[in-house]
Amino acid sequence: MPAGTLYRGREGMWSWVAHRVTGVLIFFFLFVHVLDTALVRVSPEAYDKVVATYKTPIVAVLEYGLVAAILFHALNGLRVIAVDFWSKGPRYQKQMLWTVVGIWVVLMLGAIYPVLGHAARELFGS
Repeated sequence: MPAGTLYRGREGMWSWVAHRVTGVLIFFFLFVHVLDTALVRVSPEAYDKVVATYKTPIVAVLEYGLVAAILFHALNGLRVIAVDFWSKGPRYQKQMLWTVVGIWVVLMLGAIYPVLGHAARELFGS
């Protein structure tokens, strides 16, 4: 690393990057969601076509990614609040990050069937 580099590539930097990336992805999802919902007033037929594409297995995988982004962003946001407002937060920020990652992995494993079950049934039959 060059002298004077602020970030060293440690856990704190990567959680900062992941928090911003997931925030931007969630923002774009909300933007598209508002647009496709508004489409119902412009053209109900076009809205029906768009909603039909949402029932494809590819979109199910994207939904799983959305769940991953929202869960990580929410859990990491709670960690950021703890780091900012708890006097011992900065001292334990690394342990809290790994706790967030562990909880996130467990919740994502639990979300596989509810989110991807329909896509699996469509691809491989019931």
